[in-house]
Amino acid sequence: MQPMLHSVILAAGFGKRLKSSLPKVLHSLAGLPMIQYSLRAVAAVSNKPPVLVIGHAAEQVQKVVGEQARFALQAEQLGTAHALRMAEPYLADKDGQVLVITGDMPLLTARTFQRLVEVHGNHPGPISMLTVVLDDPHGFGRVVRAADGSVREVVEEAQAGSEILAIRELNASVYCFDMPWLWGALKRVQLSPKGEYYLTDLVGIAVSDGLRVEALVADDPHEALGINTREHLAEAEAVIRQRINRNWMLAGVTIVDPQTTYIETEVEIGSDSVLYPGTHLRGCTILGQGCQVGPNAVVINSRLGADCQVAAAWIEDCILEDRTRVDAYLHLRGETHGFLSGRKGPKG
Repeated sequence: MQPMLHSVILAAGFGKRLKSSLPKVLHSLAGLPMIQYSLRAVAAVSNKPPVLVIGHAAEQVQKVVGEQARFALQAEQLGTAHALRMAEPYLADKDGQVLVITGDMPLLTARTFQRLVEVHGNHPGPISMLTVVLDDPHGFGRVVRAADGSVREVVEEAQAGSEILAIRELNASVYCFDMPWLWGALKRVQLSPKGEYYLTDLVGIAVSDGLRVEALVADDPHEALGINTREHLAEAEAVIRQRINRNWMLAGVTIVDPQTTYIETEVEIGSDSVLYPGTHLRGCTILGQGCQVGPNAVVINSRLGADCQVAAAWIEDCILEDRTRVDAYLHLRGETHGFLSGRKGPKG
C-alpha cells in the first residue's frame, strides 16, 4: 500500500526582479496565472488539496486560487525552510509523504512529480530531491554525490570553491519528505548569515544523522526553469507553447508553422482543423472539427462550429455556426453568425 501523499507549494515571494505590482505567481503564461500550472500538476499526483504558503499580496493570490488549496501565511519572508514550517499546522498530525515545490516553476510536470514520489518510495531515507544537469548553472546550488550515488550535500554557489563550482548537477528545489521526520528536522535548521532558513540544510541534517538522501535527475532540463525576470517569463511561455502545439498536432490538428502559432492552455480544437501562420487562439475558445483559421487570425473566447473558415480577422466573444466563413479584415465581437462572408455573400 502506497503512503498518503500530501503537497505544499511555496508561493510567498515578492518577485522583485519582475518589477511589477502583480504577485509573481499571478503573472500569466499561455492564458493562465503561473500558479495554476503548479496546482494542476500536484493535483494529478495527490488527491489531497495542497497547502499553498502565501505572503506578499496574500489576499490577491487567495482570490485567484480559491478553493483549489488551503492557505498558510508566511508573514515574514525568512527563507524556504521557514516557509515550509508555516504549513505544519495543516500536516503535522498526518502520516505519509509530502511533496514540496515552489510556485514559480510552472514547467514542472505531473510525470516528474510521480517519478520522484516513486523514487522516494523505493529507498529508506527521509528525503528525495529533484536535480537537473545544466551547462549554465543559473546560480543554483551544486549537488555533491557520495560514492554510493546518494546525495552527500548541497552547496550554494556563493559558498562553493572551484572544484564544487565545476559540478553541473544542480538542485531543482523540488523535494519529497517523510513527514514524521520532516517537522522535527525543520526545527534544527540554523539561521543563515543572510538571516534566512534554507530547505537545503535538511540534506545536511539527514546525512549527519546517517540517513540516505536520494536524487532523481530531471529528464527535461527546461522543467527546472524558475521565473524571476520577464526574460524567464518569455522563456517559459515558449516552452509551454511548444508543448501545447505538439499535443494538438498529436491529436490530429495541422499547425502549418508552430513557431508562429499561439494557442492558450484552455483552448479546445477539433480534429482535422488547420491553423495557418500567425494564428492566435486565446481564452476559452472552442473550434469544431475541420476548421481553417488564419493566416493572421485572432480568436478569443469564441465557439466555432465544424468546418468554419476564418481568414485574417479578429473574432471575440462570438459564436459561429457550422460552415461559417469570415473573410479578412473583419472584427466581430459578441455576435452570433452563420454563413457570414465579408463582401462576397453567403457560402453554402
